[in-house]
Amino acid sequence: MTQLPPYDSFPEIQNTIVLLRDILPTEAEAIIDISYYNGKKATTVDDVLLMLAKIRKDYREGNAINWGIVEVASGKIAGSCGFYRGFENGTGELGCILHEAFRGKGLMTSAMQLAIQFGWKQLQLSRIISITKKDNNKAIQLLKRLGFVEIAHLENNYTEYELKKPNT
Repeated sequence: MTQLPPYDSFPEIQNTIVLLRDILPTEAEAIIDISYYNGKKATTVDDVLLMLAKIRKDYREGNAINWGIVEVASGKIAGSCGFYRGFENGTGELGCILHEAFRGKGLMTSAMQLAIQFGWKQLQLSRIISITKKDNNKAIQLLKRLGFVEIAHLENNYTEYELKKPNT
């Protein structure tokens, strides 16, 4: 049985490296440089607060779930990842972004693995997609490391990748 958002309480997922949890409005200043909504980048705390409100609305309407990525070792918010744009036909679109200072530590791989497992088990997705720019080599390396395969070239220099649910 599919269990789409919203949930009675916002799901937190953790391993020894990262904690995925709700992003709080009080953290807006700390995430200005990694805050985007529908391709638009935040430039002020007010922008971030408006984006967080839209993200919460998407969540309440059952169309998305977005987590803050907290580095367990430091307790600092390092980035975000989540599913965007609904879950039509058992498909979830997974996206992510990480503060530059936290790159190269394995945080995003760990966070994405947690989100993918949530997608398979909780959301009951049959496939997960991710869309990135063709020249975003770090994202492409991450997606391939996680088992995604390239499936389509899209307009505006974007490529779509897909991860199919493992047979279990």
